[in-house]
Amino acid sequence: MSVTAAQGFEAAGVAVGLKSSGNPDVAVVVNRGPLKVGAAVFTTNRAKANPILWSEQVIRDGIVEAIVLNSGGANCFTGSFGFQTTHQTAEKAAALLGVGASDVLVCSTGLIGTGDEVFRGKVLAGTEQGIAELSSDGGQAASLAIMTTDSKPKRAVVRRDGWNIGGMAKGAGMLAPGLATMLVVITTDAVLTSEEADAHLRAATRVSFDRLDSDGCMSTNDQVTLMVSGASGVTPDPDGFRDALTEVCTDLARQLQGDAEGASHDITIEVVGAASEEDAVEVGRSVARNNLFKAAIFGNDPNWGRVLAAIGTTDAEFDPYDVDVFMNGVRVCSQGGPDASRDEVDLTPRATHLRIDLRVGRSHATILTNDLTHDYVHENSAYAT
Repeated sequence: MSVTAAQGFEAAGVAVGLKSSGNPDVAVVVNRGPLKVGAAVFTTNRAKANPILWSEQVIRDGIVEAIVLNSGGANCFTGSFGFQTTHQTAEKAAALLGVGASDVLVCSTGLIGTGDEVFRGKVLAGTEQGIAELSSDGGQAASLAIMTTDSKPKRAVVRRDGWNIGGMAKGAGMLAPGLATMLVVITTDAVLTSEEADAHLRAATRVSFDRLDSDGCMSTNDQVTLMVSGASGVTPDPDGFRDALTEVCTDLARQLQGDAEGASHDITIEVVGAASEEDAVEVGRSVARNNLFKAAIFGNDPNWGRVLAAIGTTDAEFDPYDVDVFMNGVRVCSQGGPDASRDEVDLTPRATHLRIDLRVGRSHATILTNDLTHDYVHENSAYAT
């Protein structure tokens, strides 16, 4: 069901030729209310796509009537023409829905630096066709339309007593944190204010999408949006809602990790015994972005020395000669020295768990990443062609 699992939402996904494959490439999600609350977080990349520049303005009043998303073109670095395309997309949707353009978010994904009258025409046609095909079970089609190099759609639903949360995501490359790391739309029929929606979304994103660091590359188009219809009439317990939202975000983040371009290992880096959560995140991130470590995992080589070398580049509080490292449950390093034989570590399963104990405190954090493979390099060497 995806984004239409929550009451009060309709969605659609249509094909208008933006993708050469002929697959669906424009999605529309509409909030039928009674509340029209919205919140969003965006890439922190200073190079922002036109839809991001537009949506950052739209979200300021906390009201969102609809969101239009296209794949097959990022509409980034396309100048004033590109911004006009985004504006016209919002205006087209608003006119057809009878709402204000300033309450319509726009998202795009695909190749950077391309866009012409043909692209604009297809996006506008897709917006019109998508709105014509809106339905309360259109979430599945919408999740297909936002895919680019994804091999499968990403969907998640959490149901609670009287209210629901549904979500969809796309992303397979350029997955690195910066508030958001891909295109995500999440819907709920719970009753929330715009301030509550914003606070819950930022809290959930901080420990889910912001901890996914697949390849260290930050996109220009990243956006995570939460839309609130209030159609259930139920005001949830704040902690309960935040937990449920975090569950959805974490589920989607792990699906994104599992579909990362070319990956053969999904690596969970758990850092414990840190002096602070910030230290734990910094240490985990340093390993997740270390190409030598990622290449070793691709080769099923438990080279734990690369782990210590990576964390040694951080400002975190720790003693390099008092750190423990575990790979898939085997302690290969104890207090900065060799422990169990590397031969005891089996890295052939796709799921790989690295545990680093800094032994200086009680804080912890988990970072999700992938290995560095031939397929990743091949796919990204030929992406524009």
